[in-house]
Amino acid sequence: MAQPNEGQILEALKTVRDPDRDGDVVSLGMIAGLVVKGGNVGFSIEVDPERGAALEPLRKAAEKAVENVPGVLSVTAVLTAETAGGGQNGSQPSAHDHDHGHAQPKSDVLLPEVGAIVAVASGKGGVGKSTTAVNLTLALAASGLRVGLLDADIYGPSLPTMMGIKGRPTSPDGKVLLPMENYGVKTMSIGFLVEQDTPMIWRGPMVMGALEQMMRDVVWGPLDIMVVDMPPGTGDAQLTMAQRVPLAGAVIVSTPQDLALLDARKGLNMFRKVDVPVLGVIENMSYFNCPHCGQRSDIFNHGGAHAAADAMGVDFLGEIPLDMAIRETSDSGRPIVVSDPEGAHAKAYRAIADAIWEKVGPGAGAGREAPKIVIQ
Repeated sequence: MAQPNEGQILEALKTVRDPDRDGDVVSLGMIAGLVVKGGNVGFSIEVDPERGAALEPLRKAAEKAVENVPGVLSVTAVLTAETAGGGQNGSQPSAHDHDHGHAQPKSDVLLPEVGAIVAVASGKGGVGKSTTAVNLTLALAASGLRVGLLDADIYGPSLPTMMGIKGRPTSPDGKVLLPMENYGVKTMSIGFLVEQDTPMIWRGPMVMGALEQMMRDVVWGPLDIMVVDMPPGTGDAQLTMAQRVPLAGAVIVSTPQDLALLDARKGLNMFRKVDVPVLGVIENMSYFNCPHCGQRSDIFNHGGAHAAADAMGVDFLGEIPLDMAIRETSDSGRPIVVSDPEGAHAKAYRAIADAIWEKVGPGAGAGREAPKIVIQ
């Protein structure tokens, strides 16, 4: 089957008319950020902020029109709120599900009731960052803290699976969403708002807008700490979080081998450049104990993250082994900290969580403003 092109998508969208204006969404210039990749289509629909909540039927109609184009496999449409000057760079995409759509101007204050916001980051993928973020979050909750968990990995959301949460968030008024919750942790992820197998092919401004809405339009309530599971690398999501949110600090997760450590140093330096404190480095998959013979193997080397932390003048927070139990419990939605709370692995996560809380707890970073980012 032939793959669709932009012209076909726009022709299909011309059949969708704005209910309050004389014209279709293409002729009225409402379509922005159109991306066609294979059979996967994504675009935003620019609307007036006052009409955002009422135009969810328009968004659904646009998706349905595009779905009927031959060769289209998936469609992701978002409502965006036009700001002064218009255009894609001045728009805020609406995080939505199939029941609620909402668009509104950007607020200057994000997460005002959260005491400390900590980013868990890595320079590259595949180092177990999300597993680490989830278990640290649950360890903080086990200490009696009010904890939130935000999945900032728009392209590869994994927290719904790891937290054992299914379903979609509900809305009390059609404008804001209530976070999902399990194990006493409030959680939000784009994975709750789109179908599991839907590829996210959004451009940078759409990613940044979705992140802001998961912070602004979700009723998080008062929290002692929020853990943010960042996507790997140093891209749009990292800059959005650093620029828009007063991060109390960042934790860098790395495996011990040289290639991973090289990328970890890049991530660490990025946070330094945007004036976000680096709380320390965690060495994940630090070693492997064979469950059959009991022999230890340093599959990815050992101690490299500790040495890198020392060389860069940041704290080494601890090491977590490569163990099947950690992987299996995460895949099953019962992470090791809750499924085996008295085990050695859970104790290792709790020790690291305690060290992080000591650095960001009450009075540790009060009054910190979001940094100014200077591009050189």
